[in-house]
Amino acid sequence: MLDLRARRPALSPSILNADFSHLAQVFRQLELGGADYVHLDVMDGRFVPTISFGLPVVEAARRATSLPLDVHLMVVEPERHVSDFIAAGAAIVTVHAEACLHLYRTVQQIHAIGALAGVALNPATPVTAVEEILPFVDLVLVMTVEPGYGGQALIPATLRKVERLRRLIDEMGLPAVIEVDGGVKPSNVAAVIEAGADVVVAGSAVFPPNGSTVDALQALRHAMRRS
Repeated sequence: MLDLRARRPALSPSILNADFSHLAQVFRQLELGGADYVHLDVMDGRFVPTISFGLPVVEAARRATSLPLDVHLMVVEPERHVSDFIAAGAAIVTVHAEACLHLYRTVQQIHAIGALAGVALNPATPVTAVEEILPFVDLVLVMTVEPGYGGQALIPATLRKVERLRRLIDEMGLPAVIEVDGGVKPSNVAAVIEAGADVVVAGSAVFPPNGSTVDALQALRHAMRRS
């Protein structure tokens, strides 16, 4: 099974802002740029205001790349869909604490089917909301913007939340890694890692409108090494 702790700090580019008419080329650029995972933001128009994509894109991603697929379900009742996304190729499935009524059961469901389980927290959701589930998850995703839209600026106060979560995980001696998603770019990624992130998600910074994805990824990686 995938070892998240073996790749730290890791880079998980989100394809939300990619050119979906050339997905095969997009994944090739991510591979050339040194991505560790591919982050897929699934939005249902209910848990978040927007709709992104679903199973067909995850299936296409699995065919197009050997990189592990890091699927972030921004949907209501995620337990109804996790098995389908794992069958489609997800190596990691992350559900929101705010959207999941029976979080422990859903985490166990993800593990039973053979994927790694993550739990996500919106900016206003406290770290204490996941304290009881921490021993059972592989990953905690801290949203540093409000979920639903790409291109937002990182909310500085959320880095203190990452710090609190880092201390809690370390004090409990747990293997869970911390992923950070929202507004990450070369100018702030070092601060994100210094706060305690093991995995960083970047979208807009990876797909500049008039630039190279490979160059953008390498710039992020260079900035990550400065932390």
